[in-house]
Amino acid sequence: MRTTHFIRNFVLFFSLLLFFNCKDEKQNTSNDKVKVSFSKEGVLHLKKSDSDSIIKTLDIEFAEDEYETQTGLMYRTQLGTNQGMLFIFSDVQMRSFYMKNTKIPLDIIYIDQKQQIVSFQKHAKPFDETSLPSEAPAKYVLEINAGLSDEWQLKIGDRIHFTKD
Repeated sequence: MRTTHFIRNFVLFFSLLLFFNCKDEKQNTSNDKVKVSFSKEGVLHLKKSDSDSIIKTLDIEFAEDEYETQTGLMYRTQLGTNQGMLFIFSDVQMRSFYMKNTKIPLDIIYIDQKQQIVSFQKHAKPFDETSLPSEAPAKYVLEINAGLSDEWQLKIGDRIHFTKD
């Protein structure tokens, strides 16, 4: 009888211990935050196609190697209005991006080898893993805050020009 009572208490204690340990693990993983801040690496000018006048000047970060290209703006909690990320690829082809682990809504701008805008994916939703393809082959991709391509009235054919710091 004492053995049964002991086993019952032991099982109860062990169950409570597991419950509270699991609860603590869930809290720790949900509070696990990765912070990545913006680091200016260059300047990019957006220009009108018909007049070559500057629409907007942005501070940009570059994504040039495999790691930078894969992570992009993931884990960022903010991006300034005059900031963006320029992805530079070695070839020209159809491109497709997605928003996995990306916390801020973005406009994704596809740009060809002549540095002309060829297509947009506007208002890309945070954490959405849906493929967001270009409508024409692209060598560059510019990511900016969602809504800015409309606010700045960017159009297919507008151009970019960038310099590295």
